[in-house]
Amino acid sequence: MIDDASQQPEVDPRQEKFVVDTELLSDDQIDGLVDEYCTRYHGLNDTENPMAERGRVKAAVRRGELVVWFDPVENTAGLGVPS
Repeated sequence: MIDDASQQPEVDPRQEKFVVDTELLSDDQIDGLVDEYCTRYHGLNDTENPMAERGRVKAAVRRGELVVWFDPVENTAGLGVPS
C-alpha cells in the first residue's frame, strides 16, 4: 500500500502566506488595505456606500479580528481573518 501523503510535494515555506505585524506598517498602508477590503467585500453586495464600513473595519484591524496577510508568490497583501 502506498501512502498518498508521501507522494505530495513539499511546500516551500518561502511561498506560504504570512501575517504582517501592523506595527510595521504606516497609517497610509493600513488605510489602503482597509479601503481595498471595504470596496471588495462590501462594494460587491450592492451596498450603496461601501466606505461606510471603513471605521468598523479599521477598528477590527486594531483589535486583531482582521490581520494583514502577505502572499510572497503574488506579492500582494490584504486583510483577512487570523488562522
